[in-house]
Amino acid sequence: MNDIDHRVLGNKLDLFHQQEEGPGMVFWHPRGWELYRVLEDYVRARMRRAGFREIRTPQLLARSLWEKSGHWEKFGAAMYSLADAEEGRALCLKPMSCPCHVQVFNQRVRSYRELPVRYSEFGACHRDEPSGSLEGLKRTRAFVQDDAHVFCAHEHIEAEVGRFCSLLRMIYADLGFPAFKVALATRPALRAGSDQLWDHAEEALANAARAAGLEFDVLDAEGAFYGPKLEFHLMDSRARSWQCGTIQLDFVLPERLDAEFVNERNERARPVMLHHAVLGSMERFIAMLLEHHEGWLPVWLAPEQVVVATISDANVAYAQELMQALDDAGLRAWLDSRPERLEKKIVDAREKQIPILVALGSRDERDRTISIRLRDGKQSTLAFAEGVEYLRLAALAPSVSPRL
Repeated sequence: MNDIDHRVLGNKLDLFHQQEEGPGMVFWHPRGWELYRVLEDYVRARMRRAGFREIRTPQLLARSLWEKSGHWEKFGAAMYSLADAEEGRALCLKPMSCPCHVQVFNQRVRSYRELPVRYSEFGACHRDEPSGSLEGLKRTRAFVQDDAHVFCAHEHIEAEVGRFCSLLRMIYADLGFPAFKVALATRPALRAGSDQLWDHAEEALANAARAAGLEFDVLDAEGAFYGPKLEFHLMDSRARSWQCGTIQLDFVLPERLDAEFVNERNERARPVMLHHAVLGSMERFIAMLLEHHEGWLPVWLAPEQVVVATISDANVAYAQELMQALDDAGLRAWLDSRPERLEKKIVDAREKQIPILVALGSRDERDRTISIRLRDGKQSTLAFAEGVEYLRLAALAPSVSPRL
């Protein structure tokens, strides 16, 4: 493994570890979990603004549901199963969340006036991946997907695909990926639904992609078993391609799981189901972020955005005042008041790849200033309130941050 492998960075930056007793599982350390939650909360906010309502569904469900949906036939070998001795039936840990979202939709009769209905979930999933395929955060047996599903009428497809593409473009740009390639994955050999249904689904998704301004290649036979999908491929700083986002058009699961709404003629009708994820696996995306940025995450994503380093013990009270102000401004800061030389604190902050360092000495305390040092070597000394505001703006995601 090289120095910018995410497993090396995870150890160096004290983010996470894995061990034999939890094969394919992740032990998140405080700094790693902070990164995870920052990314999750950012996506959550973006989804909410895009019109999605977040839900939470069970991880353990009867195998009969997965048989009805078709997932057992397709993924059964990779699903964790156990027997419910008391009730005499088999249960499975969910490998994905889509049948669960249909259950939420089905809890009452829906009117066409309610559509589209949009659900999102950070769904915890388990898949029994072969041990030889496990690779740090990139391939795990327990992972979380930023799952989302839209239940809509046929006439909504184009607008909903466009909504997803706008959301995806913004999130990818904020994360440092302004460009991506798109592929349309068509019907696989093992699939549900008639050829006529697949003709209709592939044409509808291709037309929606074009309406969203996408140019795409075609991946023959790479679609989901229930419908075609658009795949979004990112290129990282090492010129590697990562398939991350996906949106899938599904006429099959609503039929299999009996999803209905009442149309404008007061008749029962099947909704169209759109499955989508912007990041895919949270764990895998974090691995990609770490390697893409070589551990130097953008300020808004860094577990600690600022380290406040005192020059002497006499400055600790002033440093604590600054820490409180930074916390009130929403920044993630760490106080380094160890009895070490400032040079040592600067080196240690760089080792942790904390992007901003604030050094506080007696002159700063006397003049009510703070001395800021950025990763690129740029330094400035600002008045207390002005400096806090400067740091607050520096820590915002690019799509909401003014140019400093």
